[in-house]
Amino acid sequence: MAQMGPTDRHAMWPYGRALLAYLDGCTAAEVVIRRDDGVEGLLPVRHDFRIEAELTPIEAAALERCRGRVLDVGAGSGLHSLILQSRGLAVTAIDVAPEAVAVMTRRGVRVAHHADVFAYRGGRFDTLLMLGHGIGIVGDLDGLRRFLAHARDLTRSGGQVLLDSLDVTASRDPKNLAYHEANRRAGRYVGEIRMQLEFEGLRGPFCGWLHVDPATLAA
Repeated sequence: MAQMGPTDRHAMWPYGRALLAYLDGCTAAEVVIRRDDGVEGLLPVRHDFRIEAELTPIEAAALERCRGRVLDVGAGSGLHSLILQSRGLAVTAIDVAPEAVAVMTRRGVRVAHHADVFAYRGGRFDTLLMLGHGIGIVGDLDGLRRFLAHARDLTRSGGQVLLDSLDVTASRDPKNLAYHEANRRAGRYVGEIRMQLEFEGLRGPFCGWLHVDPATLAA
């Protein structure tokens, strides 16, 4: 499969629909995450509607480090934006899925926009926040380089980007190792994933998703 660029609203449509379904009472909603080699996993949508006490240590540490004007990128249900709002921070939440924007607005996020971070021009921020492996939306390493260049235009002097990701090289699962090797043979970075989201039979197109290890991110 060819290289894929940043994730767009069409690929995230099933996720947005699942968020709406959960908010409207379908608390058992799950999203199927399907890799292009056929490996599948389930993401319970409830994860996006946790309370502050249920945050992971990484999420809690990131939110403690937020300061000034915050841009929550790929905000989803507005989980993190709502917590930061409650702490008195000025938060702008953006997401490529219009359904996600509808959900976070209904939940009380004060400033929420349907926007692609690569095209966003909403001024400068002190903190760019990308949790839930949100950096994956850049698609691949080329997308990461473009994002980091664009982040300079989105941040004030002394600004920061707070994100989490996944080091896929730590996996010992034979299917994952085979996927990594196929990436290497194709000249791709091992953490460049091609995946598809599905909810209740609604399937988005395959899209790129980046998992980046600490050393590569630092470089």
